[in-house]
Amino acid sequence: MTDHTRDDAVGPPTTGQPTGWDPDRAVSNGWEHGTLRRATVHGVRLYNAGEFHEAHDCFEIEWYNYGAGTTESAFLHGMVQVAAGAYKHFDFEDDDGMRSLFRTALQYLQGVPDDYYGVDVADVRDRLAVALDDPDALSGWRIELDGTRPKADRLDREYAAGLE
Repeated sequence: MTDHTRDDAVGPPTTGQPTGWDPDRAVSNGWEHGTLRRATVHGVRLYNAGEFHEAHDCFEIEWYNYGAGTTESAFLHGMVQVAAGAYKHFDFEDDDGMRSLFRTALQYLQGVPDDYYGVDVADVRDRLAVALDDPDALSGWRIELDGTRPKADRLDREYAAGLE
């Protein structure tokens, strides 16, 4: 961990022991990168509320903290593409653009652990693969985080607004 990714205010996972968290790690409440967990929680909740542009921003701003070739960078870059692809599909009805972004997301997420920072990455990969052939597969789908599919609240929106 480096100090620029430390965040002692971020909470532990609500269930399980996902990759990136160690209950014996004292700093960042056990997260290897507390800021990554915070951005992920807000980004997933905003995505699940249909606020794709804001979700994209949460993942993107954190992505800049990591160098190319790291799992952190691959995960965040993949999630940026997921949010951007959903934005293309739902807001612009541009399924060709969505497919292009989802293909790239699948490449980035390929080597990321299935439970990375509480996100069910395996489910994300599966849904993206289905959506390449059937974009309607995105309708009603929400990203799983810590075993639930949470939606955004005021704090998530405030976090995203503070990124600008």
